[in-house]
Amino acid sequence: MCGIAGWYRRGGRPVPQAAIEAQCAAIFHRGPDEGGLLVEGDFGFGMRRLSIQDVAHGHQPMTTPDGRFAIVFNGEIYNHLDLRPDLEAAGWRFATHCDTETVLAAFALRGNDAWPLLEGMYAAALWDRRERRLTLARDPLGIKPLYISEQQDGLSFASELKALTLLPDHRFDVDDRAVHDFFSYGHVRRPRSIYRQARQLDPGHWLELGPEGAARTGCFWRPRLRVEQSVPEAEWVERMRAMLLGAVGRHMLSDVPVASFLSGGVDSSAVTAAMVRTSDQPIKAFTIGYPGARIDETAAAAEVARHLGVEHIVRPVALEEAAAILPIVQSCYDEPFAPDAAIPTWYLSKLAAEHVKVVLCGEGGDELFAGYNRHRNARNVQRWRPLLRALGPVAGLLHPHGRRAAEYARLPDGYQQFFAGTQLSSAALRRRLYTPSFLREQEELHGLAEQECEYAPLFDPAAKDPLEQFLLADLTISLPSAMLPRLDRASMAHSLEARVPFLSHVMVDWSLTLPLDMKLHGSIGKYVLRRAVADWLPPSVMRRPKQGFQMPLCAWFRGGLGGFTETIWNDSGAAQAGYLEPNAVAGLLAEHRSGRADHGRMLYAIAMFSCWWTERKRG
Repeated sequence: MCGIAGWYRRGGRPVPQAAIEAQCAAIFHRGPDEGGLLVEGDFGFGMRRLSIQDVAHGHQPMTTPDGRFAIVFNGEIYNHLDLRPDLEAAGWRFATHCDTETVLAAFALRGNDAWPLLEGMYAAALWDRRERRLTLARDPLGIKPLYISEQQDGLSFASELKALTLLPDHRFDVDDRAVHDFFSYGHVRRPRSIYRQARQLDPGHWLELGPEGAARTGCFWRPRLRVEQSVPEAEWVERMRAMLLGAVGRHMLSDVPVASFLSGGVDSSAVTAAMVRTSDQPIKAFTIGYPGARIDETAAAAEVARHLGVEHIVRPVALEEAAAILPIVQSCYDEPFAPDAAIPTWYLSKLAAEHVKVVLCGEGGDELFAGYNRHRNARNVQRWRPLLRALGPVAGLLHPHGRRAAEYARLPDGYQQFFAGTQLSSAALRRRLYTPSFLREQEELHGLAEQECEYAPLFDPAAKDPLEQFLLADLTISLPSAMLPRLDRASMAHSLEARVPFLSHVMVDWSLTLPLDMKLHGSIGKYVLRRAVADWLPPSVMRRPKQGFQMPLCAWFRGGLGGFTETIWNDSGAAQAGYLEPNAVAGLLAEHRSGRADHGRMLYAIAMFSCWWTERKRG
């Protein structure tokens, strides 16, 4: 695991070595074990390494024996040993046991045809010294980040935005559309970043840039439905069990100890149980708790840990800590970022990093196997659509949940239900908060239909069922925009490698062969996964309702975080930025404190935006 960065300035304009050194210094936390760089003429790149495989070797940049290709690489390739026999048959002689050399060999021998062969999480940069051509590539699901900026006929790249914004001859202006993304969803949506001049390389894509002309891109993986309808349920359960054991076993590949994040829910419990079954080494599991809070899952996680016989290490998070840590957590992301679990993920990573370098996590299980409440809601709306539509204007007299269901029923497909169902804020709340100009320029131009058109190229035309469409949007938009950045930045801030077995593209491809009834069976989400691991776990895990990795936002913002938010909103200058009406924000705070409404999620977003605005001003 590493952080990578570089700059292809082109046109014979020399890249200062100090610029690449500064980029690498900015991402030191991603790889404190060692660093390296290569600068020649108008190109330079470098990396910071967290040594996991072949610790004594695998130094980067790594070059081919003939000196033509050089690579910097961030990530892990879990099948790299399986690829070596074919590469050796083609003439390669390996000098290390490191997966970086496997990637380098595959690219040197096969070019961009190498990327579909790799099972893992990665962002890679390869420099062809003979052709003076840069190639970038990112893993299929977007587990590892890779930002790029094309300015003044050159291209710069980095694992984190902070390693781009410090480069000379670069300009970075706030993108108002990205701000609208943030206040709508709690994060900036792919491929945008918070800056107009920077974007993410799309998951499952490569990019090439030579000494002249525009960059060329290609796609080597995208999710495609291949549903098999005639397989008996018992066989699906056996396949699920085999897929999970295989993916977890491959993700255990490491020369250092591997532990797990354990919440007590199905996904993290399933991963931890599979670790116990595929490893002969003792396993540690880490949990964050909220003493006295309704959402505390410490007891549930402890029950699973005892059942599996793993060492369980718990860290409680108290309310008074949240305000102090909020600016530190926000600074990990380089752009405003307010997912529900950012703070607990940060604490959990800090706790784990005190003991190990590598953890396995359960992220992705809900997206693959329909585990969220929003998936059940989408299915229920589909079932009740004829009645809700028949009610017409009468639906407006229903309970708020009924009114919301009626609104969803009027949406034409699962994609628009996804955009509506994953919003941090309602359109009504944004109309209340946005300044008139921001409302006119953003909210009124980027409705649900316009967003569906924007992301339509990501979607599989074979997806006809609204729930299939919803799940595909979760997989291609929510994961790389919110869930995976949350995990990557929080873990790497503590020099911890977090692996996600459910998001091996091999597992994802297999999940797309499952009939919907094996995912959402009646009202039971993750049905086939639950069936597959039921014998491994305490029965209570299967009975426990879905909770998610949450924070007690309502209570926090009625306490000390409310005052913190009011102060930083005003002192940071965010109140004068022209996005939100200051009086409307004051009204939101007052309503929340009085208990008349729960605005915890939006106040959390305002607090994180204000923290980011403060950091941005400091420059």
